[in-house]
Amino acid sequence: MPIYKAPTRDTRFVINELLDLQSYGNIPGFEEATPDMVEAIIDGVGKFTSEVIQPLNQVGDDEGCTRHDDGSVTTPTGFKDAYRQYCEAGWGTLSLPVEYGGQGLPHVLGFVLEEYMATANHAFAMYPGLTNGAVSAILATGSEELKEKYVHKMVSGQWLGTMNLTEPHCGTDLGLIKTKAEPQADGSFTISGTKIFISAGENDLAENIIHLVLAKLPGAPEGSKGISLFIVPKFLVNEDGSLGERNAVSCGSIEHKMGIHGNATCVMNYDGAKGWIVGGENKGLAAMFIMMNAARLGVGVQGLGQAEVAYQNAVQYAQDRRQGRAIAGRADPSASADPIIVHPDVRRMLMDAKAYNEGMRALILWGALQVDLSHKAPEEADRLAADDMISLLTPVIKGYGTDKGFDIAVNMQQVFGGHGYIKEWGMEQFVRDSRIAMIYEGTNGVQAMDLCGRKLPANGGRAIQAFFKLLDDEIASAKNDTQLEPIASRLEKAVGEQKAATMWFMQNAMANPNHLGAGAHHYMHIMGVVALGLMWLRMAKVAAAKLAEGSDDKAFYEAKLVTARYFAERFTPDAGALRRKIEAGADAMMTLTPEQFETAA
Repeated sequence: MPIYKAPTRDTRFVINELLDLQSYGNIPGFEEATPDMVEAIIDGVGKFTSEVIQPLNQVGDDEGCTRHDDGSVTTPTGFKDAYRQYCEAGWGTLSLPVEYGGQGLPHVLGFVLEEYMATANHAFAMYPGLTNGAVSAILATGSEELKEKYVHKMVSGQWLGTMNLTEPHCGTDLGLIKTKAEPQADGSFTISGTKIFISAGENDLAENIIHLVLAKLPGAPEGSKGISLFIVPKFLVNEDGSLGERNAVSCGSIEHKMGIHGNATCVMNYDGAKGWIVGGENKGLAAMFIMMNAARLGVGVQGLGQAEVAYQNAVQYAQDRRQGRAIAGRADPSASADPIIVHPDVRRMLMDAKAYNEGMRALILWGALQVDLSHKAPEEADRLAADDMISLLTPVIKGYGTDKGFDIAVNMQQVFGGHGYIKEWGMEQFVRDSRIAMIYEGTNGVQAMDLCGRKLPANGGRAIQAFFKLLDDEIASAKNDTQLEPIASRLEKAVGEQKAATMWFMQNAMANPNHLGAGAHHYMHIMGVVALGLMWLRMAKVAAAKLAEGSDDKAFYEAKLVTARYFAERFTPDAGALRRKIEAGADAMMTLTPEQFETAA
């Protein structure tokens, strides 16, 4: 049976020591995040996810979800009761607005919950996870009437939320959608069409499901400019807030998937269902992107989650499994073989995982802090700077984070050798489950193009320039410390590669846009390496200071310094190879005709 222990010590390190959350006490919401409160939340979420949610992970994978003849869906054994406990504990309300029943705490703490949930049980975490994004979209663009009618019970968890974009003939190109919305005399609309790949589209966890659906009005402009967004509840809601009759929306089938079997991924049929517009006519895409951006950060968290749980199981196995002898000499002469953790190639895989996991955790929580600051920082300039930074980092957290998360899950399976391929050990489930994170909420190729085509040139390159300045300043400061200088110097070289790649795009992509498309994936990975490098430089600085103070937790901080050095030595050199791939351009990639890709008879 796979194990999971929430990494509470590392989370406390990031929140309390790296981010210094207490220093933001002057910002609304942060004043409630006292050290005792933060400690209680981290430990409480860790205990709940480890003891209640994680044991259902294999259950969900084995059983999957069941669709019945009436279109209803039953989730795996234990899911409904676990969701009840989740709601009763109020975990889903952590960072949601107080005026709608939330606790109003910083998003940083909400992201701790998201990580632990996704790590313990990816499929289960998706049910409440999408609801927060739906709430954000309604609060940002919905009318006061819609907010009052729907948001309170979505915050409490009584009602869940979904996102309905994709149709059988279109995914990323949403301008091609065919779902129609016909206006009615009472101000509502009738929604007709089919949506596919709808996570948690139908389930038995909550009494109502609030679908956010993209559709087109009669005479709407062609393409994405003609998209509107609608609230379409599973059950209509009466004036007094009670549930009325069943709406004309149903689950046509459940997709048979590679992984995340415990989540109901549905084909949803809208047969003249009643809906209400959100955000105005033909403004649906902007409203939906509020939800999508939140979801993309959440998917980045899922990439970390699968890597973390796979790593924990691989570490335990590597310590227990005995095969061969250490090449430098017997590690345990009293036994017939040494544990495989003594072998350098096993260490390589485990150290790669440790360096990624702890670096990505720091980046995600720092990114969550930027979300908080973008909304609540006292000064407008600080809000703008934070918004620039998280907008720039979102495709990196999603794209690079899930690419590497999948790679780590595969390597942790490799640690098990043949046992990793056998179902009972659970490693093959982690690999299968992690694969979806590279695909949904915009494939990672789309994330790379968003980064390079939209985020880099936005506002004259303001965000990327601020990112480079932050790096330059912190590297220059660290180079004055003999303990940090080797780490800082290697990061400096990687930053130089990213700057050179950025300049190459500026000089070549306008003349041939394919150059941008051909190099976007590699650029996203350079930026991922650099962003994690920044986190490791910061963590090394904190760890060195703690050791100098004579901290009682010496082993923890020493491990931080060693892992920072490992990241600098083993990850940052990749930036040079990635830059050279970018500068190869698109010519060889784009020259063959489509027919030349076919295998000759």
